[in-house]
Order: sequence, then C-alpha cells, then structure tokens
Amino acid sequence: MKKLLTNVQTLDNSQIWFIEKSEPGPDLKLFEARFDFIKNPRNGITEKKVILSGGNAVNVIALTSDNEIVLVQQYRFGTASYTLELPGGLVDPDESPIKAAERELEEETGYTCGEKLIPLGKIGQNPVFMDSYVHHFLALDVKLTKQQTLDAGENIEVILMPLEELKFRWQKGEIEHPHSVNALLRYFNSANYGK
Repeated sequence: MKKLLTNVQTLDNSQIWFIEKSEPGPDLKLFEARFDFIKNPRNGITEKKVILSGGNAVNVIALTSDNEIVLVQQYRFGTASYTLELPGGLVDPDESPIKAAERELEEETGYTCGEKLIPLGKIGQNPVFMDSYVHHFLALDVKLTKQQTLDAGENIEVILMPLEELKFRWQKGEIEHPHSVNALLRYFNSANYGK
C-alpha cells in the first residue's frame, strides 16, 4: 500500500513522493533509524532512504543584564572537536519546547530566566534524513541561580561572552554548530536584538 508523503510535495503539488514501504532500523541511542522505500515521481525509481527519528530539540540565546550571552563549550564526537554553542538539548516526551528550553538552560548552565522565553522559530534538524525540528528561544535577564546538573555523558564548560563579541565571532564563522548559527541569525535579525 502506498502512503502519500504530504510534506514532500512541490509547491504546486505536481510531484508527489510515495513511501512504498518502511522497515525498522537500528536503535542508535539518541535516534531510531528506519528505512523508507520512496518512489521518485520524476523517474519512477524507488530508493531505500534512511530516516532518523529522535524527537525535537531546543536551544536558548540567554542574555544577562550585563549584555553577555551564556554559551557552552563541549566536545562533539562527530567532528572530534570542542564547539562553542548555545545551551540546548532534546525535548523530553510529553514536554513542550518552551519547558525543555527552560530545563536545558538550567541543567547545562545553572542560569534561569525570570521572564517568559521568547520564541524565535524553528528549523529542521537536518531535513536530508531527520524528521525533527530545533526550536529557538530567547531568554532575557538570565541569572546564575543553580548548579549545573549534567547528564552522565556531558562535560560542559559555561562561558559568558559580550553580545557584540559573539556577533563578531559568529560573522567570522567561529560558531560552527548549525543550530546555534541559525538561532543567532534569527536573533540578530529580529526586533529583540539590541533591546
């Protein structure tokens, strides 16, 4: 039985992709893999594609009253390097993205926000082979009120950086994590920047 992929159509609906069948793949801890056999509407060829399902994620642009951004530096296994990025992580089951953002900010950094977080939108984690999104938030006037409570596999250093220095380093390409790059793009181009 063919299943219509309604989220993979051209804007004029002229080329509709169909899943011919799906098979489970391995459990990869953070992600579950599946294999979709998808028929290309252009040439009729069905190809096996890997899809990773792992749930949505969040990250937070956390700004102090001194106009400093709270960043985290951590080792990333994929690139075998340390990255400077925004705090964030996965949304737990039955948790809203905004609650996950508050929790991840507190767990990774010890900083909390007295005000409601401001949504900055979302982006596909990697639409090539993932079915989830990263939600971006802005937290204003954050304060260090707690101790870090890291997961067993985390080793995170908290770094405060003046906002304009971060913008300069972001423009130079020194911020490499794509989720952080996109969140900062949205922030620097928003009405909230510079408030």
